Amino acid sequence: MFKKFTWGHGIVLALGSFMAFILFMILIFPNGQKNAELVTDHYYSEELQYQDVINAKKSGDLLTEKPLYLQNDKGIQLTFPKSIIVDQSKVNFELFRTNDANLDVKKEVILDAQQSFLIPAKVISKGGYTLKLKWKSTNKPYQLDYDVQWN
Repeated sequence: MFKKFTWGHGIVLALGSFMAFILFMILIFPNGQKNAELVTDHYYSEELQYQDVINAKKSGDLLTEKPLYLQNDKGIQLTFPKSIIVDQSKVNFELFRTNDANLDVKKEVILDAQQSFLIPAKVISKGGYTLKLKWKSTNKPYQLDYDVQWN
């Protein structure tokens, strides 16, 4: 009824398994990757200017007092310490979502009298974000990145 299993059968079984695996990787696996997007649409032009971002991040890391963020039911409250004087009180922020560019939030805001601003909860979807804060102080750019998990 059953033939004796020989090395020839083993080679055929191994090749058949390998071909099934390759077909799976070609036909089935890419279906789960439909919403994979590039980080930016203008990758090469932004790459040329990335040294400015590196310098701004270094400047932000050297600050003794850094802006604080607090998550609550209203949203994300960002407060700048009094030691940081922001040029024209303008701060750019970006809530960057790696898995869906449609959920990104970018805006320029003006700080209030307490040197703070609120990102309202209604513009934030559940999930993980990278919060990028950008501002200038005496014409020197600063940038700080925070990892935010919004529930």
